[in-house]
Amino acid sequence: MAGYDDDLRFAHVLADAADAASLNRFRARDLAVVTKIDRTPVTEADQTVEERIRTTLGRARPRDAILGEEFGSTGNSPRCWVIDPIDGTENYLRGVPAWATLIGLMDGTDVVVGVVTAPALNRRWWASRGAGTYAGRSLHSATRCQVSGITDVADAFFSYSSLDDWDALGRAGGFESLTRTCRRTRAFGDFWSYMLVAEGAIDIASEPSVTLWDLAAVSLIVTEAGGQFTDLNGNPGPDGGSGLATNGKLHAEVLDLLAN
Repeated sequence: MAGYDDDLRFAHVLADAADAASLNRFRARDLAVVTKIDRTPVTEADQTVEERIRTTLGRARPRDAILGEEFGSTGNSPRCWVIDPIDGTENYLRGVPAWATLIGLMDGTDVVVGVVTAPALNRRWWASRGAGTYAGRSLHSATRCQVSGITDVADAFFSYSSLDDWDALGRAGGFESLTRTCRRTRAFGDFWSYMLVAEGAIDIASEPSVTLWDLAAVSLIVTEAGGQFTDLNGNPGPDGGSGLATNGKLHAEVLDLLAN
């Protein structure tokens, strides 16, 4: 974990604050919700979580830049905290517990720390560059994560989030090819699909239309667990506008199927 011990510990502090804010309003009857220009919902909880993270970063890491879903980009340091305050807002709104706060730290183009905290699932995942991926409730109560050993797509489990996005981007044919080849498909969606890949519970997760804050933290968690993470064109990293995570052994074959 050389060089990133303090950053990882600090990311857990940010995650603790985020959990307190998000759980406080989860399933609240008077939760305030507005619709953004892109027709996606944003709740007062999304904004509160990001505001709390930004305030803490401003005090403890004033030289670092921040990129957040709700309040955009501030600062110009090569060290940039990438925040999705609530990934899975639609689930949050409906009372479904599969939502999380995503906290990533990038140093230049490299993600070096990632934390995904899902308090309603009583689960947290984290990784730092070169130090592996772990899951649990704290740094002192954790188990190491490892991707699966499946070597044939016909035996693989595949999770996705939205059918409409595949169709809108002209990739419905490739998506169908993959789903028909895999042993089992389920729409766990959003962050959870990638965390299940990191844990070895499933083998493939993909989304055709996503942003950097959706993927920065999860990409590191997958790769530090031994997996592979690229966009749908096979380019590594979280900034290609799409995401594909596998256990690594299946990656090339999955890319070929999705290209059909």
